[in-house]
Amino acid sequence: MSESAPPTQTAPEGTPDARVRAPWQRVLRICVAAFLLWLLLFAPTLQHNAQVSPVGTRRTVALDLLGPIAATSRALQLSHLVSWTDEATGRTGNQPGNGVLSTLGPGHRHGGHPGKPHPGGQPSGTPTTVAPHGSGAPDITHPTAADPLRVLIVGDSLGIDMGGPLQNDLANTGVVQATLDARESTGLTRPDYFNWPAELQSDLGTARPQVVVIMMGANDPQDFPGPPDVPFTSPQWNVMYAARVAAFMKLAQSSGTTVIWVGMPPMQNAALSAKMSDVDAVDQQQAALCKPPVDFISSWTLLGTAQGAYAPFITNAAGQVINVRTPDGIHLTPAGGEVLSQTVLNYLRGPLHFQLP
Repeated sequence: MSESAPPTQTAPEGTPDARVRAPWQRVLRICVAAFLLWLLLFAPTLQHNAQVSPVGTRRTVALDLLGPIAATSRALQLSHLVSWTDEATGRTGNQPGNGVLSTLGPGHRHGGHPGKPHPGGQPSGTPTTVAPHGSGAPDITHPTAADPLRVLIVGDSLGIDMGGPLQNDLANTGVVQATLDARESTGLTRPDYFNWPAELQSDLGTARPQVVVIMMGANDPQDFPGPPDVPFTSPQWNVMYAARVAAFMKLAQSSGTTVIWVGMPPMQNAALSAKMSDVDAVDQQQAALCKPPVDFISSWTLLGTAQGAYAPFITNAAGQVINVRTPDGIHLTPAGGEVLSQTVLNYLRGPLHFQLP
């Protein structure tokens, strides 16, 4: 004989509900007040995000609306309250320039995720001075553990995808000190968001590299902010961008450094892929015009089809099918980053004649 479920207890008919319900108008006022308080607290951050967003009507309207609110927030010093809260909760936020800055010496392997800063951050030890190529300079093509080759890797988020594996592979040769300084959402178009020439100048003084590997450009196909704004794909944009790329390459070469520029791969989105092709064309042209020329490595077929079309999977030299692109159709998987890493290593060992184990 099965037991029957106990009867559900219900309030007698006519008994008032003990729960207190606030009028909807009051709830709405509380929600609006909470939103306005949040907006006042975070207006400076929202204003900054609008400032570094792509040029257009949306950016202009956002700046017009947020300007007075951000000014009020700063006048009341509410931003300090937000900073204190973030510090107390251990949040650093997505501030401009946050990214990867790590150094690995000979024989050391970075075991963490490539998106995490390496403990120590800055290069350790006092690097020895190596004169530029020529005029009796030491032969840097034969590095040793005692006198390692110093390599600096810089770039955007795709630079992180390639830079992590490359930093590990270089360090594992036992004769290279590799420094990675890569920053998400950065490039050469928007120095108001992140100033790469200033960052590179700092890196050159700190890491004192003999080889610089660069991979950036994914965020560059956008208007130059004015006034006046310079639209992307306009003839003036091409001239301005070419000048910035050329200046960045010359800065990287300024100490007699060997510079390798790795181009962008094809993208899943056809419109974005066309933009990457335009950026690559400028980069490759300026690399050839540099004196001495910058070594340009195209990734178009390395991470795509033989015709240069997007491909999430490729077949490697061993006949294995490997996944090289993430689901967003933009970034690289660890295997994709490793493909570029090995290509750079082979280029160093081959055309550039570096003796790397």
